[in-house]
Amino acid sequence: MRILVVGSGGREHALCWAIAASPLCDALFCAPGNPGIAAEASCVALAATDVPGIVAFCKAEKIDFVVVGPEQPLVGGLVDRLEEAGIAAFGPTAAAAALEGSKGFTKDFCARHAIPTAAYRRFADADAAKEYVATQRLPIVVKADGLAAGKGVTIAQTIAKANAAIDEAMVGQRFGSAGAELVIEEFLEGEEASFFALVDGSFALPLASAQDHKQVGDGDTGPNTGGMGAYSPAPCLTPAITDEVMARMIRPTVAGMAAEGRPFKGILYAGLMLTAEGPKLIEYNTRFGDPECQVLMLRLKSDILPALIAARDGTLKNLDLRWRDDTALCVVLAAKGYPGEPLRGTEIKGLGAATAGDQSVQIFHAGTREENGRILADGGRVIGVAALGTDAATAQGKAYATVDRIDWPDGFCRRDIGWRAIGRGG
Repeated sequence: MRILVVGSGGREHALCWAIAASPLCDALFCAPGNPGIAAEASCVALAATDVPGIVAFCKAEKIDFVVVGPEQPLVGGLVDRLEEAGIAAFGPTAAAAALEGSKGFTKDFCARHAIPTAAYRRFADADAAKEYVATQRLPIVVKADGLAAGKGVTIAQTIAKANAAIDEAMVGQRFGSAGAELVIEEFLEGEEASFFALVDGSFALPLASAQDHKQVGDGDTGPNTGGMGAYSPAPCLTPAITDEVMARMIRPTVAGMAAEGRPFKGILYAGLMLTAEGPKLIEYNTRFGDPECQVLMLRLKSDILPALIAARDGTLKNLDLRWRDDTALCVVLAAKGYPGEPLRGTEIKGLGAATAGDQSVQIFHAGTREENGRILADGGRVIGVAALGTDAATAQGKAYATVDRIDWPDGFCRRDIGWRAIGRGG
């Protein structure tokens, strides 16, 4: 098969790495890709959001199957356009991707289908939003309705901070049209976890558990990011909790989306809060997480490609995925300034030798570019160092030993990725 992966981040590098190993894959392309992906696939100079360009490329290159990585092209209807052109694609249609594209849609959907989540209200007027905040308990969560590159959420400890977040989105238009409407919801207390299921429109197959580290600093301090590291399995997602999430969230969502004329196919990623009352949904994403995808691909023993095809074709019931017993852990190296404005253009040295020939360690590129043979930082989260170990402590040790062999004085990372799992003896 001739395969195209759409995207340029660490998630797409991990997907390309896994797909390239499939005996079904005869040729692999990635649009636009990155210097690390170039070792696995032929990179194509097309933006992930260039829907007409990607469709034309697929026709010209006789692509058999497309795997769409990021949320923007999914919400923008890339899968719809590919399927209309007779090109099979993995991922939800634009109508189904509304689960990620609009937080307001998802909250209303949860209300209609009795899916446990935080209490909320939707607002299109800043003054009304502020009046509501003044009557609520603190802290309170202010969310831009649309896609905001992971930066549209504020956990406000004071009314002043909540009002500032409202003004930033609705008056200052920091997030453009994504912030024209807001969801304001109660703050949930507990432990966060990431839950992934492959979905084929009517059937959902849970994947291995994972947990990421959202905050930029050690000890879960500082502002939220797109994710500073992750590990799998997540000891907090016990079999009982997994069964509850499937019964109360995933299966009702799949059935509800089908009943509402928006059948969902692809990856359903539930961001969970494990509260004292049980798991509650923070939000849905409609693609693999990043950096959770990196640790999932390291642990997956089965061929990923038949699984993605089965999700598109509606045949997941016939599939059984096998996972390594080992723990996988990924440390993200970010550019100085992140999650604010990252320092771009600095050189990263030593990547080639950093793994020291250890096949259980993989370096995934997320925000890099190549210039005259040099690898340069070109984003906020730049490199992901992922390792397999017999337990979380072993995987952590391998990952950080690799990090320390990378010569990049203008980058930084958290030094405690996996602390929850290690504390539980995972």
